[in-house]
Amino acid sequence: MRMLIAKNGKGVIATNDLVEVREELKNPESLVWVDLNDESIVDTRHILTDEFKFHPLSVDDALVETHVPKIDDWEDYLYLSLIAVKPDQPLEDLDKSIEMDVFLGKNYIVTYHPEEIHAIDLVWGNFQRDERRLLRGSNYILYHIMDELANDYMAMIDQIDMDVESVEDQVMEKPDNKLLQQIFGIKRSLLNLRRIIAPQREVLNKLSRGDFEVIGQKERMYYRDVYDHLVRVHDITESLRDLVTGALDTYLSVVNNRLNDIMKTLTIITTLFMPLSFLTGFFGMNFFDPSNQLNHWTGSSAFYIAMAIFVGLPLTMFLWMRKRDWM
Repeated sequence: MRMLIAKNGKGVIATNDLVEVREELKNPESLVWVDLNDESIVDTRHILTDEFKFHPLSVDDALVETHVPKIDDWEDYLYLSLIAVKPDQPLEDLDKSIEMDVFLGKNYIVTYHPEEIHAIDLVWGNFQRDERRLLRGSNYILYHIMDELANDYMAMIDQIDMDVESVEDQVMEKPDNKLLQQIFGIKRSLLNLRRIIAPQREVLNKLSRGDFEVIGQKERMYYRDVYDHLVRVHDITESLRDLVTGALDTYLSVVNNRLNDIMKTLTIITTLFMPLSFLTGFFGMNFFDPSNQLNHWTGSSAFYIAMAIFVGLPLTMFLWMRKRDWM
C-alpha cells in the first residue's frame, strides 16, 4: 500500500499512516491518492469499508468478482472496473490481462490492483514529482491513468502489427504448422483485446458525457480525449483482424496449391511408369512354354527393342505433357 497526499502550498507527502489520510479526507482542499496493490484481501476490505466507507457491494465487486470494464455511480463516489494489459505480452488468453478497480471521489482516488500495472507506476512517479498535477484533482489522476492504459493498448497493437507483417512475409515462403499456430494466436489476441476495449470505450463515453456529479465540466474534455484514443485503437484492431483473416485465407490457398502441385507430380510419375508396368507384367507372365521354338523373343534384338520402348515411351509421354502445359 502506498499513499500520496497533496496539500495546497505544502507539497506532496508520501505516507503509510491511515490516520493522517483519514484527517486529510475531511479537508476539501487536500487530495488523497491511495494505491492498494500488495495488501491481503482482509486488510484491503478493511481499508475500503471502514476507512473510506464504500458500499459493501462495490467493495465485493472490486475484491471478489471479475468484471468487464464498467462504471457504477454511488452518488458520493464512482466505482470503475478497468482492464490493463502488458504491452510486451501476448494476449492469447484473456486471463493474462489485469483488472484494476478505481474508487473516485471529489478529493480522493483509490486504486486497487492485485498485480503491478505499468500505467499506475508511471503516473504515480510523475505525480509524486510534481505537486501541481495532484492539485488539479482526482479526475485529473484518473484521466492520466486511463490515458496510459490506452497507450499500453496501442503498444500492444504495434507489436501485433509487426507480428502480422511477419506472418504476411512468411505465408508465401514457408506455410507450416508453426505459422498457422502463430496466425491463430494473433487472432485470439485481437479478439480478447477487442473484448476489453469495446466496454472500456463505453466507460469513457459515459465519463465524457458528464452524467455524474463527481465529474465537472472541465474534466469531460480529458475523458473525451481518451475516448478518442480508444476509438482509434478499436478501429486499428478491426483492421488488423481483417488483415489476419486475409493472411489465413492466403495460407490456406498456398497450402492447397502446394498440395495440388504435389498430387500433380505424383500423378505424372504414376502415368509415366504405367505403360512400363504393363509391359514388364505382360512379358513376365510365362505365356510361352519352354519347349516352343521362340528363341527370337529372348534374343539380343528383342532386348534392344524392349529397352528402346522402356526409355522412349516415358520420354515421349513426358515431352507431350510438357507441350500441353500439364507440368
